[in-house]
Amino acid sequence: MEKKSSLNNKLSKFLEYVLGDVLAEVSGIRSRAMFGGYGLYRNGVIFGIIAESRLYFKVGETNQADYEARGMGPFTYATPKGKKYAMSYFQVPEEVMEDREEIERWVVKAVGASLEAKGKKSKK
Repeated sequence: MEKKSSLNNKLSKFLEYVLGDVLAEVSGIRSRAMFGGYGLYRNGVIFGIIAESRLYFKVGETNQADYEARGMGPFTYATPKGKKYAMSYFQVPEEVMEDREEIERWVVKAVGASLEAKGKKSKK
């Protein structure tokens, strides 16, 4: 089993890769440490997370099918009591991460999904 500092170092290196390579050409990107991973924001709107050295983007009605069509699933976690939860963040396919034009389109859709979800919450 890897030590915690080794896992944190691996996660930090993945964050550097995502910010310095995958999202380098996308404007307005910031990150913030959260819950053992990182939140990704574009112009102040959270659209992605990095957890377990994987990149996940927010999904909603307009983009979830894009992820499912490529066989990607949601970020899941388990509580200490063993209850499992799936979040509305799906793993970004590797081929999308490697395509600078495609990744920006997916970021835009993820930001839209995040704004859509906030709109639904405020209407309740």
